[in-house]
Amino acid sequence: MNLLLDTHAFIWWATEPEKLSPQARAHCEDDNNNLLLSVDSVWEMQIKLQLGKLKLDDPLRAFIEYQQQADDLRILPIDIEHVFALDNLPLHHKDPFDRIIVAQANVEELFVVSKDEIFSAYPVKLIW
Repeated sequence: MNLLLDTHAFIWWATEPEKLSPQARAHCEDDNNNLLLSVDSVWEMQIKLQLGKLKLDDPLRAFIEYQQQADDLRILPIDIEHVFALDNLPLHHKDPFDRIIVAQANVEELFVVSKDEIFSAYPVKLIW
């Protein structure tokens, strides 16, 4: 199974996995599953770090690179098809970071790991 981690789910997986639901944690721990992180989430973390809304023990680059090695985390780039897929999404909210994650999940047929309830309003396979 291919799991696209929402930003908070990725941070929790990397720093405080006990914050994940038992189901989400089990899926992330399953070696048969592939963990993916959107470049969108990396961008969101960078913005939050610069605004002082996020604190990490390591620089963002080191934080991401460590998870790539430790968990075989793959970074999912934003493709033009992901952007075009936004046109098919209802406008339940205006958070561009969440919307592109939904679009990526739909185009790539991924499961989204997120506690954010807004995802359940979208046509996306959700794990929490």
